[in-house]
Order: sequence, then structure tokens, then C-alpha cells
Amino acid sequence: MTDFDIERQVVILELDVQTLIFEFIGGLGIFLLGIKYMGDGLQKTAGDRLRDLLDKFTSNPFMGVLAGIVVTILIQSSTGTTVLTIGLVNAGFMSFRQAIGVIMGANIGTTVTAFIIGIDIGEYALPIAALGSFLIFFFKNLKVNHIGQTIFGFGALFLGLEFMSSGMSPLRELQAFQDLTVSMSSNPILGVVIGTVFTVIVQSSSATIGVLQGLFAQGAISLDAALPVLFGDNIGTTITAVLASIGASVAAKRAALTHVTFNLIGTVLVLLLLGLYTQFVAYLQTTLDLNPEMTIAFAHGSFNLANTILQFPFIGALAWLMTKLVPGEDVMVEYKPQHLDPIFIQQSSTLALDQAKQEVVRMGEYASKGLEETNLYLTTNQTKHSEMAMQIEGALNNLDREITDYLVNISTESLSEADSSRHTALMNTVRDIERIGDHFENLIEQVDYRKSHKVHLTEQAMIELNNMFDLTILTAKQAVKALEDNDRALALDVLKKEEEIDKMEKEYRRKHIIRVNEGQCSGTAGIVFVDMLSNLERIGDHAVNIAEDVLGE
Repeated sequence: MTDFDIERQVVILELDVQTLIFEFIGGLGIFLLGIKYMGDGLQKTAGDRLRDLLDKFTSNPFMGVLAGIVVTILIQSSTGTTVLTIGLVNAGFMSFRQAIGVIMGANIGTTVTAFIIGIDIGEYALPIAALGSFLIFFFKNLKVNHIGQTIFGFGALFLGLEFMSSGMSPLRELQAFQDLTVSMSSNPILGVVIGTVFTVIVQSSSATIGVLQGLFAQGAISLDAALPVLFGDNIGTTITAVLASIGASVAAKRAALTHVTFNLIGTVLVLLLLGLYTQFVAYLQTTLDLNPEMTIAFAHGSFNLANTILQFPFIGALAWLMTKLVPGEDVMVEYKPQHLDPIFIQQSSTLALDQAKQEVVRMGEYASKGLEETNLYLTTNQTKHSEMAMQIEGALNNLDREITDYLVNISTESLSEADSSRHTALMNTVRDIERIGDHFENLIEQVDYRKSHKVHLTEQAMIELNNMFDLTILTAKQAVKALEDNDRALALDVLKKEEEIDKMEKEYRRKHIIRVNEGQCSGTAGIVFVDMLSNLERIGDHAVNIAEDVLGE
């Protein structure tokens, strides 16, 4: 063989390797795109009510499991469900114990993707993707577009699998890969580590399991080597949830750690019985005449189902363990009303109004807390204070809707003249408290702008802002207290304090204009300062409205 022939073979080999790598990487990219499009399309088709679904149907752990399964099937991502759950826990919509059931259900729901992959329709991937594209581009109806997005994602998923399969086929002939699979067969922990690391890199257990299904279908990996990798995939998918919990509440951190612990416990248990489990999967493959892809899908599904069944009775113990592993008192904003029982509306409108008043007072106390957190954010620049304030603002919006609906239902009953006046006053007060939340949200945005644009406020400007914050917070607290105790004297004091706020706002605005003119502050700093004063002054106005309702004016 001449030197030219040798060089030619080397070039051909390099081109083949390049083609295989490109096919695998490109196929993986198309596969991930397909999963995202299919999940997004399903979610939009079903309606963007996933948070409501989790919120309403997690009253007990069993319902939590079912909700987790349904939501994960809709968005095609257990990580997405877990991250959404962590957000709900962090926001106060869901307790930590409720979240555990949802996380268990998410693990079962994510196996649906593997079963979809197990359906051998790869040769129809292109026409399926084309059909989806036609529905997206040639129809103006949004619902049809969302269905098209789902179908396109479905086709892209299989198209990506075809490319990945083509790229992986030579691996079965590669000695190094054969040695690796032998090592994984004799050392299952190695397979678990490989599956975990790969999933952490790709950020999708569905993708890594799809790769595993392709390898098994190509005969590049044996069943006893594939199963530990499968278990590692389940562990790796929890990392995104852990990252999402960074900086979140203690309960959210516990929820993320629960996901990790749940999958770790399941993996340890099945590794102890790996021989029996491998025989069980092989039995299913033979008995049900499963193709290789579907065999892995059944292995994945049975593992997560068995893991959930085994650990479900120990949710209480799991919650206790997480409390010990992640100590600390969880400060959580409770979004849900605590006093609005519909039974009072049927029994007595007066009692129902008393209940509504208690909830309005609670809402007002939240608003005062939100103002305090906003002031702390201004002085410390620590994002934990802005995050808490924004959680409270979300709670105020939710309580506004709930209380208003409750008051509307009360109005359907016959009310005395006194109750009718109370009803009107409470409706007005709810609106004023909600507006306080809007104003401290504006203040947070202004602090964010100041930080991101490096706007400098002088020391005197900061002193003046803090003075006005202190007076505004005190005024808001007194207004809520006057409402709670029906204290006319305190309500009159609120009116006086609001006059002080107005004078303070005018005086500080005048002083700051002088500072800007003298070059001590930039024009941008002047705008930020004046906007903050304006929002604080408006909060004082809403406190006066609450006080005037107490006075009956």
C-alpha cells in the first residue's frame, strides 16, 4: 500500500468520524428542540393553567402525585414540574409536604417521553414535522398553531433520534466503548455516575434516556450495563431543581433536596437488587415482545413507579429528614386567604363581613411588611429583600381577587344599611391596599434601575428617602390598625401624618432640585429620587383613604 493510499484512508476515516459526531450532536439538538416544542405546544393547547392545577389538586399527597404526573406529561419535563413546584412552595401557594407528592408524580410523568420514543415511527418523522409546520405557518388560529407546534415537536423528536441512532451505530464496533460497557456491567456505580454526569451536561433526562435507547437498539450496550446508566439519568435530572432553589426559601430548598434524595434512595434500593431487576426487565422484554427502545421505556417506567409506591407511605419521614438536613425557620408568604369561609355568607352577612374584615386587615399587614422589605432593599441592596417584597406583592394581588370575590358573593344577600356601608368600605380598602403593593413594586423597580445603571444618590438624599419611608410605613401601619380596632382617634392621626408626608415630599423635592442644579446629583439621579418620593406620597394617600373609610367619610 502506497503512502498516498494510507493518507487517503486516514482522510476518509477522519471524515467518517466527523460525520458521526456531527450526526450525533445535530440529532441531539433536534431531539431537544422537539421535546421543547412538543412540551410547549401541549402546555399551550391545554391552557396555561398549570399553576392552578398544582395549587388546587394537591390537597393530599396522593392528589399531589396525580397532579405531578399530569403536569409533567403536559410540559414533557420532570425538571420543569419540579422547578414550577419549587416556585409555588417559595411563593407560599403550596406547603413543603404537598410538594413531595408532586415531585414523586413528576418522576412517573417523565417516563411518558421514553414510551413515546419506544414507538417505532422514525421513518415518518419528516412528514409529521412537515404537517406541524403547515399548521403553524398556514393557519392564523392560535389553537391550531399550538396543535401544530405539538405535532412539529413530535416529528422533530423522532428525526433527532434517527440522526443520533445513525451517529451511534459504529460505537458497537469500537473496542474502547466495548470495554466501557463491560466495566459498567461489572461496576454498576460507574454506570450511575456516567448517567448522572451526562444528564447534568445535557440538562434533560429525556434526551439522555433517548440516547440510551438508541445505544441499546444498536446493540452497543447490554441491558445490565444500560440499567445503571438509566438510574443515573434520574439522579442527574434533579440538578436543575437544586440550582432553581438557590436563594429561595427554606421550604423550596427542602423541596429540591427531596427530589435528589427520593431518586438517590430509589437508585440505592434497586442497585441492591440489580440482578433481580435486570431479570424482571428481560422477562418483560420477552413476554411482551418489546423492541429495545420500549424495553428501556418499561425499565424506566417500572423503576419510577415502584420507587413512588415504596416511598409514598414514608412522605412524613422524608419531610422530617429534609427538615433536619435543611434546618432553619422558613419565612413563607401565605397567598391563600385564611378567614373567607363561604358558610358564613349563608348563615349571616354580618358574620361574613367580620371574616372579610379580618382578611383585609391581614392583607394590610402584608402591605406594611412589603414596604419594610422595600426600604431594606433600598438601604442594603440585598436581593433577598426585593424577592420577599415581590412575593408579598403577589400575595396582595391574590388576596385582592379572593376578598373581592367573597365580598361580591356577600352582596348577593340582603344587607342592612349598616352592613351595606361596611361592605362598601371594605371593597374600597381592598383596592387601596392592593395599590400600596403596586407602589412599592414601583419603588423596587426604581432601586433596580439605580443599581443596574449605577445611579448615585447623595448621602443626604438617602437620609431623606429613609425619613420619608419611616413616616410612610408608620402611617400605613396605623391605618390598618385603625381599621382593625375601628379606632377613630388613630384614623384621625393617620390624616395628620399624611399631611406631614405631603409637606415632606414637597420639601425634599425642592432640596433635591437644588442639589441637581449645584451638580451634586445627576439629572438621572434626580428623576429616580423624585419618582421614589412620588410613590411614597401616593402610598400615604391610600393610607388616608383607609382611615377615611374608618371615619365614615
